[in-house]
Amino acid sequence: VSTQSTGVFLSVSMTPQVLVILGAQWGDEGKGKLVDLLSSEYDICGRFNGGANAGHTIVVDSVKYAFHLVPCGILHQNTMNVIGNGCVVHIPTLLNELDQLDKKGLDYTGRLLLSDRAHLVFEYHLDIDGKREEGRGSEKIGTTRRGIGPTYSDKMNRIGIRAGIFRNFDPAKLQRELEKALSTHKKTWDLNFDVATEVQRYTEYAKRVQPFIQDTISYINKNLKEGKKILIEGANAAMLDIDFGTYPYVTSSSTTIGGCSTGLGIPPSKINCTVGIVKAYTTRVGAGPFPTELLDETGERLRKIGHEFGTTTGRPRRCGWLDLVVLKYSHMLNDFNYLNLTKLDVLSGLTDLKIAVSYKLHGQTLESIPSDLEELGQVDVEYVTLSGWTEDLSSCRTFQSLPAAAQQYVLFIDNFLGVKCRWIGVGAGREDMIDRGAQ
Repeated sequence: VSTQSTGVFLSVSMTPQVLVILGAQWGDEGKGKLVDLLSSEYDICGRFNGGANAGHTIVVDSVKYAFHLVPCGILHQNTMNVIGNGCVVHIPTLLNELDQLDKKGLDYTGRLLLSDRAHLVFEYHLDIDGKREEGRGSEKIGTTRRGIGPTYSDKMNRIGIRAGIFRNFDPAKLQRELEKALSTHKKTWDLNFDVATEVQRYTEYAKRVQPFIQDTISYINKNLKEGKKILIEGANAAMLDIDFGTYPYVTSSSTTIGGCSTGLGIPPSKINCTVGIVKAYTTRVGAGPFPTELLDETGERLRKIGHEFGTTTGRPRRCGWLDLVVLKYSHMLNDFNYLNLTKLDVLSGLTDLKIAVSYKLHGQTLESIPSDLEELGQVDVEYVTLSGWTEDLSSCRTFQSLPAAAQQYVLFIDNFLGVKCRWIGVGAGREDMIDRGAQ
């Protein structure tokens, strides 16, 4: 995502007090761009799920910032940034991100908070993640191997270690907690992990991390009562949700609207507006069913023109046609008020554009996404075909300035889902975004 620091040119009419931005497909939809565009309108920008398995790049005045843990709002000097209790945090990665901000002269003093309830990712979590993936043989999930799943497992098994340990840091307490967790893991895994060395490292980390530690649940709700505005930044996407996604080819957290409440401590009734980020085609990273995948030159074209390589792993993304069955399911889960359709410009030059509108299994039309992945892998996809366009969209700034065929593509999505594609991305820059307005 490329942006310019020329001031926000977009804003939400009657800016909602609590705005949520979520991925609506399999991730990598371009969530960071809209978060960056809108976060200057907000007092607080918060992450509620995941860890360093998420990633996006933002360029401001030709300076590139790569984020994996720090919320995008850090680029705006008036925005407080919160890493919520639902996140899992690898402290070395967090500090590396902050070091990069220091080198680039970005002042974040007093603008980053880390929930004392967020769980910590240690090196043995990364080790276990890699060993588990290798042990799956030909049935690999495609994990980023960032230790996310094992850390959430420890959380559920009640042997996790939370960031609150930094508040009144006691090396002996950390050593006891690590030994307790490892006593469980070593029954299963051959781990090369030195507790004393880790304690020494975290004793040094504590000096930097302690100022960030906060009861973020009280902090956020206090600010809500004072009328402050909060932008909630989702990581990953609906089809990677631990409950609702294509399990087991999913992430380990709640990526949908419910995760906002459990991962930040915000009551559901306080959420005013939810925006789904939708790529104009479909991509996914890693293994698992992908009904509209293109294994031909069109898929390769989308990958090349769309620069479809992971920010976190660098892996090439699998590409396919837009799937409205997936988006209908995602909308059912999240009840989007608006959509942000990204990368419409990537489709320029294709003669015909297919959009998936239904799945059939054994001749019967399915009402939703099946939970059984064997069934999902066997569906027959029904498409509609729309005309493509050849024009370069990067200079378009209004909906009416888009080619007629591109307008029809957008309107088809609007009408099928019953949700307006309010924002339309037509290029990499901040200025390359059409806002169709709230009505």
